[in-house]
Amino acid sequence: MNNMKDYNETYKNFNIDIPEYFNYGFDVIDKQAEENNKTALIWIDTDGKTHKNYTFADLKEMSNRFANLLINQGLKKGDNLYVMIPRIPEWYAVMLGCFKLGVIPMPAPKILQEKDIDYRLRASGAKGAVVYGESLEKFSNLSLPHDFVKISINSKKDSWQDYTSLMEKQSGTLSRDDIVSTASTDPLIIYFTSGTTKFPKMVLHDQTYALGHYITARFWQDLGEDDIHWTLSDTGWGKAVWGKLFGQWIIGATVVMHNQADRFDPELHLNILQNFGITTFCAPPTAYRMLILQDLSKYDFSRLRHSVSAGEPLNPEVMKKWEKSTGTLIYDGYGQTETVAIVANYPCLKVKPGSMGKPAPGFHVDVVDDDAKTMPLHEAGHIAVKVDGKYPAGVFKGYYRDEKATKQAFKNGWYFTGDKAYKDEEGYFWFVGRSDDVIKSSGYRVGPFEVESALQSHKAVAESAVIGSPDKLRGTIVKAFIVLKPGFQGNEELIKDIQNHVKKETAPYKYPREIEFVEELPKTVSGKIRRVELRQMEEKRKNTQDDLH
Repeated sequence: MNNMKDYNETYKNFNIDIPEYFNYGFDVIDKQAEENNKTALIWIDTDGKTHKNYTFADLKEMSNRFANLLINQGLKKGDNLYVMIPRIPEWYAVMLGCFKLGVIPMPAPKILQEKDIDYRLRASGAKGAVVYGESLEKFSNLSLPHDFVKISINSKKDSWQDYTSLMEKQSGTLSRDDIVSTASTDPLIIYFTSGTTKFPKMVLHDQTYALGHYITARFWQDLGEDDIHWTLSDTGWGKAVWGKLFGQWIIGATVVMHNQADRFDPELHLNILQNFGITTFCAPPTAYRMLILQDLSKYDFSRLRHSVSAGEPLNPEVMKKWEKSTGTLIYDGYGQTETVAIVANYPCLKVKPGSMGKPAPGFHVDVVDDDAKTMPLHEAGHIAVKVDGKYPAGVFKGYYRDEKATKQAFKNGWYFTGDKAYKDEEGYFWFVGRSDDVIKSSGYRVGPFEVESALQSHKAVAESAVIGSPDKLRGTIVKAFIVLKPGFQGNEELIKDIQNHVKKETAPYKYPREIEFVEELPKTVSGKIRRVELRQMEEKRKNTQDDLH
């Protein structure tokens, strides 16, 4: 498979026609059900073996039932519904039922705590919630409006209505003529950003977001209708709709959902890859780093033809090991909760390990200064998307109920992503870091990713995070927090060895002057390393030391 034969040609000519009215539930799922009685979803339970297949016709019926349930509960187009459901098929019934009706689902991961939930419900003005049993306790102390619709899955609890018994009473048919149509500009979904430093912002996407993910699935994931695609993602994270909902089913591919346990089990995941004939696979760098520590020679990867990664840039060393064992390169891709895949590597282009790749067809992406002027090659600037003129499908138009944040993100006809990169002479983008992650030390600017990539190629390093740490002499120094591979002991000798290794791998001034060995690194819900947490911890520690002296 290679959906893009000539990058330049496709980039120049590609276009998504936006119809005046669009509804993903009716125009994609129901249309596939009419034309195509194939498996749309393979659901695999926690044990990695028990599974059930669902056709597009099954999805059509499930979503019709849930849409009818919402109508009977008094919800209507434009209402917000909080959705806290793990990786189980009911998630699809709820999401697709909402889309059909124009009710706006707000997916959330189960790890959120009471205060997180309270903030999200209040900030969004949610009219109801559909919650899986194990999370219900977190709602018991919340003050909810008397007409707030409460539906629980897999648990019977006072004041909560039971999902299964409600669904049994609903009709499995629904005519779009009987409900209010959704225009392409109508709201589709709200996601909350990770909120690493402030309260999470609400990212509101309209109906064209679903169409924009055709780009994600076709060009970056390289999908065709015969593929079996597996994206590792919690249902509460935007990556879930990147990899197991929108683009894949527009193309007609089969999607895999695994009800993963709380702890990531690399061997179980490798068995699923092998036993379910996965052809295309997407995982965050954290997962790949754990997978390559296993004995990969024990597994049959003959069906796997394409691997991709997103969430954070992927270290070249990990790519090398994965390719050697599976025969597939990992194609790194970049986007955000606010967008679809806007920069990526594609099978028709050579991969430069460590690079984000090139802009996706359908988007004008550049590296710019504060005033949206293009930066010279090899100079770091803001990654920004042009939104002037024809608005690209897949880029949000603003934060819900937050004019200030919207104004900060949109300037001079561009959307500023808040990430930094530089471009090389062939037009490839190279990630530097979040704007606030870049380290300024002794007059130099150091991107944490470059140092982490150098660390990753050391035999003892499983995972690392690099930050700027306060220093009396230099102002800021480069510090690395390192998780070691099994069998290695953190000591002074190893610190020296790692430092020397980095000096050889990259410019010597970038080496970490301080190294701290840790059991694990703090991460966001979506698996991104929270360098901000490490920075705050380090600043607090240094301030305490200064007070003691």
